[in-house]
Order: sequence, then structure tokens, then C-alpha cells
Amino acid sequence: MPPFPKPSFSFPYRLERERSELQAYMATAPGRKIPKRVSTRLLVATWNVANLGVQDRTENDYALIAEIISWFDVIALQEVNDNLAGLEAIRSHLSSDYAAVYSDAGGNNERFAFLYDTAKVSLREEIGELAPPPRDNKRLRDVRRVFEGFDRSPYLATFEAGTFVFTLVTVHLFYGGTGTDDMARRTLETLAVARWADIRRKSKWAITRDVICLGDFNLPKVSSDDKIYRALTYRGLHLPPHQTQIGTSLSGDKHYDQIAFFPQETNDQFTGNSGVVDFDGALFAGLWRKRGRKDFDAFVRYHLSDHRPMWVEFRMQ
Repeated sequence: MPPFPKPSFSFPYRLERERSELQAYMATAPGRKIPKRVSTRLLVATWNVANLGVQDRTENDYALIAEIISWFDVIALQEVNDNLAGLEAIRSHLSSDYAAVYSDAGGNNERFAFLYDTAKVSLREEIGELAPPPRDNKRLRDVRRVFEGFDRSPYLATFEAGTFVFTLVTVHLFYGGTGTDDMARRTLETLAVARWADIRRKSKWAITRDVICLGDFNLPKVSSDDKIYRALTYRGLHLPPHQTQIGTSLSGDKHYDQIAFFPQETNDQFTGNSGVVDFDGALFAGLWRKRGRKDFDAFVRYHLSDHRPMWVEFRMQ
């Protein structure tokens, strides 16, 4: 994606004050509390950090992003630019226990990345990208085009935490627009992910049957009348409801980002805890009061992101 415009105004802020406000909000606001990281539970998250490595963030910005990431054991990041300076800046504010693996650059010069706490999570041998062969191309009855591949091939890695072995597949599916052809392309990409995940979890050669698909699906809403939602769930993937009941866009009405898994395989591990981190409800209150919603949103999406993270908690044994 092209970078968001840099705000024409400045808003210097005190890092420790904003960090304290963020921590207090996530601990006390109704439905926002994230479980503490403990030895028997695994917190998995996903976050589209807008144009990471392209937009001119400050060290304080990276420190706030790292603060949020540090609440989780494994996090999938989207929109990591081929220039890894942004990812490395985040890592400089994390514990040295956090390691990273990332893909090559695809469409829009974007990589995918996983950050994970090596004190708790081990990387297994299987790492790669989803690349269905041409013979697997499918045509839908109501879609005139054939699936020809991904704009950004989803990236997968298999991890182990305690006795829980799981494959994470992170995506940033094609958006384009709301026109017929673009929607068809997005739907076919979604179907390809759902189909692959179902086939993989049933394969006798699979390292694990716990396949978790997460990331930016560009899913407008979690509803059976949404075409992208139907495509994502048609092979059995489940999107658990979360306590926050808000979307991952700054406006709160779009549910672009999701974490999906197969109940038959992963329900025993799922604790029922999941949510969206609406960090924008806590940060930069002075900016909101001084300049209003429009400038507040412009500052947040440039210096942090236009997406909110989503998280899910699993049992490790």
C-alpha cells in the first residue's frame, strides 16, 4: 500500500504517560482485559501495522507498538515492507527472547512476519508460503474469473508451546475495491485459503491438525450475508466471537482482521478468551481534545496503524 500522508501538524507526547494510560485502559475498561501471560496459556495475536518500514515513525511510536506486542506470545504482522527497518525498530524495544521469521516481499512490496517469545514458544521445521498449483484453480458459479494465485502469498510457520503444536497461516488478502471483479478476486483468494487449510488438517502427512488462519482478510463484517465471510467459513473454519464486539478498523465497524480455526481440531485448546485491542481508546487524549477526530485518526494511522490487533488465548496442555 502507498503510505498514509504524514500529518502536517506535530504532537509530541510523553512515552511513559501514554504507556501507562494504555496499560490502565486494557486492564480496567469493560471487555478489554487481556489475560496475563502464564506458563499454561498461549496468547496468539495478529496485527496489520500500516506500511511498517515505510512511514516515518519515531522511537516512541515503535516503543508503543512493542508494548502492545509484548502482551502476546506469538503475533503475526502484516504490511511489513521489504525494508525491514521498521520490524527491527520494534524488536529493539522488545525482550531479547523475541525472535522473528518473515517471508519474501510480495504484492505492494509487503512481507509477512511472525514475532514469538522463544522462552515459551519453539519454531518447528515447517515454514513456507501457500502456492496452490494451477490444477487446483477453482471457478465459482457466480464468479466469472478463475483463481490465478495470490497477490501476496500467505505465509505459514509451525510452532510448539508445551504440548500444543500448531500451524499459523497469516494472510493479507487482495482488497482492490467493491467492484464485481475485485470482489470476485478477493473471494477466490479467501476460498483458496479455506480450502488449503481444510485439506492440510486432514492430510496424513500434516505435522499438526491445529491449523489457525489469521491476519487481514479484508472481511467487511462477520455475517452469513457477507460473501467473504461465507468463503472463509465454507470448509469449516470458525471465527470465535470476542468480548470486545468491535471491528479492527479505527472506525470500529469493519472486521477486516480475524483469527480462524477448526473447532473439531482446536476447541480443546481454545479457552474462550479473545478480543480486539482498541489502543486508540486510550492513547493521545490530548490530541483528541485539541484537534478532534479527523486529525486524531490521521495521527494514529500514520504513527501507529489504521488497524487494531486481534488476539485469542489457547491452552498449552
